[in-house]
Amino acid sequence: MPEYSKHSDTLWAPWRLSYIKGNDDTAVLPDPDRWRSGADKSCFLCRAAALPESYDRDIGVVARTDQSVVILNRYPYTNGHLLIAPLQHQATLPEIDASVLLDLQQLLAIWCQRLTRTLEAQGFNIGLNLGQVAGAGVPGHLHWHLVPRWPGDVNFMTSVAGTRVIPQALDDLWNQLRSCT
Repeated sequence: MPEYSKHSDTLWAPWRLSYIKGNDDTAVLPDPDRWRSGADKSCFLCRAAALPESYDRDIGVVARTDQSVVILNRYPYTNGHLLIAPLQHQATLPEIDASVLLDLQQLLAIWCQRLTRTLEAQGFNIGLNLGQVAGAGVPGHLHWHLVPRWPGDVNFMTSVAGTRVIPQALDDLWNQLRSCT
């Protein structure tokens, strides 16, 4: 037995394989019957906005408003990492109507409260990456990252092993967050 295996643990994360390979096929979903005006059919946020609520569990949508969607990040930084996005495929803040911006900000406040109550989060990082050079993974569809934080959540695994440990399956988290709405 190799020396490293005597002193190391294995973390299984099979849901990440398609992401690593570059073909995120973990949820095979039908095309929506009707896309929103201006939608990018390759954008997972546009797909979430267009699919009926009956697909919310499959795509990780935990809440919707008439103007926005709240969705689980499938590749979270911490447990409870959410994306909050407008329904429309828009890349910059000036493109978004004031009423939509208000809705998005209200959702951020609501979900901070819900994550505090449900997951006992003790702080949050809230981020918006505008443009690919700023780190936007979906540069055409603006969205906020809401990342719950706890004391010690950046532990030795991240700093020494370059590995994040997410303690809850996304499906379990979806159930928990849907029950708090």
